[in-house]
Amino acid sequence: MTDERYPEEILDEYQDDGTMPERVATLAEAVIGRRIVSAEEGPVEGGYYRRTGLILTLDDGRKVTLVDNGDCCAYTELQGFFLDPSSVDHMILGVGTTDEYTTWHIFADFGDIMRLEVGWSAGNVGYYTYGFDINVIEAG
Repeated sequence: MTDERYPEEILDEYQDDGTMPERVATLAEAVIGRRIVSAEEGPVEGGYYRRTGLILTLDDGRKVTLVDNGDCCAYTELQGFFLDPSSVDHMILGVGTTDEYTTWHIFADFGDIMRLEVGWSAGNVGYYTYGFDINVIEAG
């Protein structure tokens, strides 16, 4: 979900098969209307291997995880993130991207709460897996 602040980026079919906008929408669905109380890199459950990822803890106790993903020459990886500590009292209104999905913006009414710097390539579009694995872990 975006607004005029970050108009939806449209890539051609040789750059992306719709995976990147889908992952942005998945993240938006998980965080809009909530507040991020912490963000950290750490171990994430699931899969056959011990993986690490970005763990966002929301004000309702849920955790949203973003884990790098790749297959052959396609990949998505978190290269860095910035969380504005003064923003924890602001409700998230949207998620948008710039620079061809290499900068993700989680924003409130006053501006960005958090920015993610993302490296990615679809490789040979349609053949390989890419895009963050995004999961919501319920509180409890």
